[in-house]
Amino acid sequence: MKRFNLSDWALQHRSFVWFLMIVSVLAGALAYTGIGREEDPDFAIKTMIVSAALPGADVQQTLTQVTDRIEKKLSDLPELDYTESITRPGESIVYIELRPDTHAGELPRIWQQVRNMMADIRDEFPAEFAGFRFNDDFGDVFGNLYAFTSDGFTRREIRDYAEDVRRIVQQIEDAGKVELFGTREEVIYLEFDIDKLAALGLDQKQVQETLAAQNAILPSGVIDAGPERVLVRIGGDFTGTGSLLDVNLRVADRFFRLSDVASIRRDYADPPEDIFRFNGREAIGMAVGMRTGANILDFGAALTDVIEDARRSLPVGVEIHQVADQPQVVDHAVNHFLKALAEAVLIVLAVSFISLGWRAGLVVTTTVPLVLALTFVFMHYTGFTLQRVSLGALIIALGLLVDDAMIAIETMISRLEKGEGLTQAASYAWTSIAFPMLSGTLVTMAGFIPIGLNDSAAGEFTFSLFVVIAVSLLISWGVAVLFAPLLGVSFLPKTLRPHAEGGGIVRRTFHKVLRIGMTHRWVTIGLTVAAFGLSVYGMRFVEQQFFPNSDRPELIVDVRLPQNASITETQAQMDRLEAHLKDNPHVAYWTSYVGRTAPRFILAYDVLTPAQNTGQVVIQSKSVAARDALRTELQQIAREDFPGVDLFVKLLEIGPPVGRPVQYRLSGPDIDALRDHARDLAALVARDTRLTGVVLDWNEPVRVVAVDILHDRARQLGLTSRDIAATLYTIYDGVEVTELRDADHLIGIVARGDEEARRSVEALENLQLSTGPGGAIPLRAVANFRYETEQPVIHQRNRVPTITVQAALATGDQPATVVNDLAGTIAAFADTLPHGYHIAVGGSVEESAESQGPIARVVPLMTLIMLTLIMIQMQGFRLGFVVLCVAPLGLIGVVVALLSSGAPLGFVAILGVLALVGILIRNSIILVCEIEVLRGKGMDAWNAVFHASDSRARPILLTAAAASLALIPISRQIFWGPMAYAMMGGIIAGTLITLIFVPALYLAVFRVKRPSTSGHAGSGSSCG
Repeated sequence: MKRFNLSDWALQHRSFVWFLMIVSVLAGALAYTGIGREEDPDFAIKTMIVSAALPGADVQQTLTQVTDRIEKKLSDLPELDYTESITRPGESIVYIELRPDTHAGELPRIWQQVRNMMADIRDEFPAEFAGFRFNDDFGDVFGNLYAFTSDGFTRREIRDYAEDVRRIVQQIEDAGKVELFGTREEVIYLEFDIDKLAALGLDQKQVQETLAAQNAILPSGVIDAGPERVLVRIGGDFTGTGSLLDVNLRVADRFFRLSDVASIRRDYADPPEDIFRFNGREAIGMAVGMRTGANILDFGAALTDVIEDARRSLPVGVEIHQVADQPQVVDHAVNHFLKALAEAVLIVLAVSFISLGWRAGLVVTTTVPLVLALTFVFMHYTGFTLQRVSLGALIIALGLLVDDAMIAIETMISRLEKGEGLTQAASYAWTSIAFPMLSGTLVTMAGFIPIGLNDSAAGEFTFSLFVVIAVSLLISWGVAVLFAPLLGVSFLPKTLRPHAEGGGIVRRTFHKVLRIGMTHRWVTIGLTVAAFGLSVYGMRFVEQQFFPNSDRPELIVDVRLPQNASITETQAQMDRLEAHLKDNPHVAYWTSYVGRTAPRFILAYDVLTPAQNTGQVVIQSKSVAARDALRTELQQIAREDFPGVDLFVKLLEIGPPVGRPVQYRLSGPDIDALRDHARDLAALVARDTRLTGVVLDWNEPVRVVAVDILHDRARQLGLTSRDIAATLYTIYDGVEVTELRDADHLIGIVARGDEEARRSVEALENLQLSTGPGGAIPLRAVANFRYETEQPVIHQRNRVPTITVQAALATGDQPATVVNDLAGTIAAFADTLPHGYHIAVGGSVEESAESQGPIARVVPLMTLIMLTLIMIQMQGFRLGFVVLCVAPLGLIGVVVALLSSGAPLGFVAILGVLALVGILIRNSIILVCEIEVLRGKGMDAWNAVFHASDSRARPILLTAAAASLALIPISRQIFWGPMAYAMMGGIIAGTLITLIFVPALYLAVFRVKRPSTSGHAGSGSSCG
């Protein structure tokens, strides 16, 4: 029975196959226009924040009564990786980090489970506990940021205009969350003169209750007056500051105006919770997100139209500035990659035409758009987008996907040179090399399995690399056996003259080297093994990297003051910093954030915990060169002009963010001892001249005035600790008494002490306390005062106090290099620590290890799959051994390429090195199978090895040339550069070595001797 031949079937159904090709191209073109665009691929941020409050508690009480209870309960969460907590007086913030292998689709269920767990322990907290707040939107991205500035308008008016624009933006079909920030709420302050209040015998609590009662919204009944019902309404609620000025307070039989004991003013929250500024001008920000799955370019165009309409409708003096434009960035990035893709296509086409001639080259080049088109169709219908990783994958795949077509056409040409007809030559490819090609394709795909099954955040980031390459390679095999034969019949001549016996100079040189390698087989094997051993040794000189920094022009400056710094001082320091940006030739514009950091305008953005001592400046430079020059300037300014202020000048990151790249976490039970050890560790790290900006994430204590109540004396005067604490809290922090209802705004009416009472530590002792009508005593009469220090914040990791020593790089060294060099010193220091204290490496080195761990776990599976595919094809242990020995030889070229270029071995480059294994095994399979085919036809083993190596050298070298040269366009890019160099070096060196090493190894394994005469029959295997 005749075996099915797909290539022969295609030739018998030519019209239908032409139809399939046309449909494929058209479908691919349509799919390309519909594929979503992104700058970087999405990855789930598996973090949730649980916040809780215990007003009035000190940091230790908050830690034991709130934070520890939360973390203890969360330890029962099955998907939990670890918790990190920040505890401040009265405030607890717990970050929940899930295991990397947690599926993104499970997050909603897990976050609801966290809420349920917190509800379960609600009754275990003290009576004063103020409840939980949950943030499971920590990873939400707001790709478009706008700043509203004004000249001659109040903040309230600007906010109203911003709200109007926000409502319009929310009506866009693909709009996601739209939030305003930097709004600074309006407040009416009642600033009491404490001495007058006490002298009049007025109790603050009574005053507050009087005001709240007058302004309350309460039902007052309905009169049922026979045929109709008449509503009764009570008036007198506050309508503004004027109505507050008219309030009278009664003491005994006397009345006092509220304005006699308090100044009343309508203002904005002071001090503000956070501040947003654009180019040094206070502004209101609007952050715009996009609906998941929407096309960012279409959304960006719709958003631009809405904002332009809004600009035209705003009064003169109100301006909208766009400070983050993700659609524009994506459009630029995708176009940049498409240009690189086009360059790679042209390179592959040039290699095909130059090496194969215009007819054969036309056949090979025609398969490229067919494979790309079908790949685009797959990407469109499975939800994959065009972004940095998927486009890079297409470029990497370009050189590989022409491999099958080249081999198929080369086989056709060889049969035509032997006198066969076009149809017979075209169908021969299926019977001779279709299945070795399929095995080689599957082995190449298997080389990318560690990417596809990597469950870390980095693996999720690069997942589309595996899918796109695997799909395109599989499609390329189908195109080679279904479409290429018909293209060959259509474009190749009916007959071809055989090549000259000796060939050109390149072929003759190869013959000479091949004969030497075969004759001196053990020398060839020994030299190859020695070169491989030398490359393994050379790996220690290759620097390691996680992910490179972004090549976007933004520059970020994180500002952190001592932990007791006020937001006023933070703003003052940032004013000084921003003065250096004004009129700087490198700066296009900048935005600054006081008390917080910027919204997550890209996914790989490190959002810091809000705090009064924290600030951030996001600078848009005019170019990457300007960014780098400005970075150097600001680093010098930070060292010289900002003593005591931590200014960290950084670039945006690609992949999961890590912050300062070199980090060590020191954990231990006793906080005071932990701080001492952390300072010693920081001093040790700071000795390395390659590091700069060595800081601790928490350390400095703050001053505290301890008020020890004399309870017996206080009770005699009718006072309690609660009364005194409430009075002090009202004076210093303020208490919201009631609210002014102004249109759709609620404006808090806040009672607090006047500025003199709030700002002076010395005034505390003389603070007057009311003891009833007409009575007042100073606070010092019922309390003693002590001045001490305490820790304002405590960081924990998995319920253990932890201080992180962080450092930036001052040189071009990679973090892994520095950490490896410091490993002995850090280990020696760790040995001196008491029991219960330990050091863990953090930063980019830890992230890299966590990302490479899943790779290592998947490598055995990858190896098993490759071995299985090899054995299915080879059907022999010795043949499989010959094929498999080629796998690691690409490392020789990888080491040479990385050391000569100075490129580091990053996460993506490691994936490329693993992929080399499959590429080289594929070439080896095709070569060894050809040897076995020739032996099966009666040729002796020696000549079969020689002639197979000769016949397969050209397609293997052409494929290597196409695969390596196609990587040139992305070798200039910061993300793909190291991988491109590694793969180019590995493919070139590995291929050249394979063509000499495999024949020598085959001869050695099968103990083949050089025959005295040629033509002796052999007993080759079927090779699958």
